[in-house]
Formats: sequence, C-alpha cells, structure tokens
Amino acid sequence: MARFYSPSPNENSKWKIKIFDIVFGNDTHAGKWFDIVLILVILLSVLVALFDSIGTIHLSHGRLLLQIEWVFTTLFTIEYIIRLAVVKQPFRFARSFYGVIDLFALLPMYLSLLFIGAQYLAVLRVLRILRIFEILHLRRYTKESSVLINSLLNSWRKIFVFLLAMLAIITVFGAIIFLVEGPEHGFTSIPISMYWALVSVTTVGFGDITPVTPLGQIVASMLILLGYGIIAVPTGIYTAELATSLRRNYDSRVCESCGYKSHESNAKYCMKCGSELSEKS
Repeated sequence: MARFYSPSPNENSKWKIKIFDIVFGNDTHAGKWFDIVLILVILLSVLVALFDSIGTIHLSHGRLLLQIEWVFTTLFTIEYIIRLAVVKQPFRFARSFYGVIDLFALLPMYLSLLFIGAQYLAVLRVLRILRIFEILHLRRYTKESSVLINSLLNSWRKIFVFLLAMLAIITVFGAIIFLVEGPEHGFTSIPISMYWALVSVTTVGFGDITPVTPLGQIVASMLILLGYGIIAVPTGIYTAELATSLRRNYDSRVCESCGYKSHESNAKYCMKCGSELSEKS
C-alpha cells in the first residue's frame, strides 16, 4: 500500500550515497538544484501533453511532440532506475507514495504502444510536483493531510449506507419519470431515466434530457428539492468524523507562557512560543 516514508541510502558504495544525497536530498546545494530542474522538466512534459491534445497542433507538430515526449519518458525512466538503485530498500520505495507516482509518470508512454491515446495520461506527471513539499520543508503538513484521509476512511460505512439510499431514490424516480415521460421525450429506458435522476438529484442539470409534460416537471421539481435537502448529508458525516479525529490528535493543555492551546497530543513544547508544556494530568 502506498504510504509516506523517508528512504535511506544504500551504503554499499560511496557513489550511491553521493547520488542519494543529490536525488533525495533537499538540504544540499546540488539536491536543491536537482529538485528545481526536475520540477521544471515535469512541467514542460505536462505542457507537451496538453499541446499535443489540441487538434490543430497535433496535426502540424504531432510527430515532433511525440519525440519530445519520448525524450522526457526516457529521462524519467533513468531517474526512476537511479532512485531504486541508491535506496536501501528499493521495493519499499517502489510501494511508497512517491514511488508509485514516479511509476505512473512512466507508464503512459509505454502503454501508448499498446493503447492509442494512452500518452495523454502523461499529465499524471503533474502529481510529481508534490515533491515541492520536500523542497520547501513542508513535510510536516502531510500529517494534517493524513488526518483528512483517515477521517474519510473511518466514515466510509456511513457514506456507503447513504449512497445505497441514494441509489434506491434514483431508481424509484427513474422508473417514475420513465412512465410519465416515455421514450418519445428521450427517456428511452429506466437506466437512461436513472441517469437523469442522478443528474437532477445532485443539482447538476446537464439539460441533455428534460421532462416536458407538466407531471414530469413536477416530479423533477420534487427530486431537485429532495437533492438540496440531502446533498449535505455526506458532508455532515465527514465533518463529524473529522472533528472526532482532531479531538483525538489534540489535547486541551494551555501554554503557561503565551496561553496558546490546541497542541498535538504528543507535544512537549508550545507550538507558538516554544515553552515546555506541563505534563498531562
């Protein structure tokens, strides 16, 4: 399972340690420049994929853009192999968060040899810019993001029950609107009508299928009002779980020096002034 972890260098040879400091290090001058150049190359490769998706540019410069994309893919492949070679646990790095993203950055061009158009998925490389957290020393904020993810995972059962209830509502209203409007108004089947019900209950309203009879419009109005009433339910479930997670991660100790509170549960010093906190009672 992908996760954050701090890789350690393979100490079998000095050159691996030196390259590790450049590729993974962000405190050294060479490491910072490597990360900056890497981010610029990532952005350029994403721009190439974006331009290649434009019809007129693809027709006139598609071959050139494809060649440039393969150059980027080759560079990223070499970089990925180097990362695996200089870490102490290459398989663990491959399963880590950044390792999985690095792999996904390579796959689109190779998959394009089998599936036409797969090269446009090269825009996934933009996820590699998340390494800017390392460059700017913002790694500590990944802990806050893990709280958000854990809250979502902890509330999945309640959200799943809510989605099942929504599926039942969509099915019922889909069948009703199918009977009311019928194929002559675009509601050719219950699945198509369920699609309309889903679009309506979420208040999206694409407008590709619309009821035209008075009764059908009444049914649509009821569904839209119902959607406004229940659309906040999953948000409330997630917010409640998030509040619970935050209470678990923070305690109520107050700093005696500056009065700041809401420290992390394992904090020994004040997050604001740095004074030592009193022990939990």
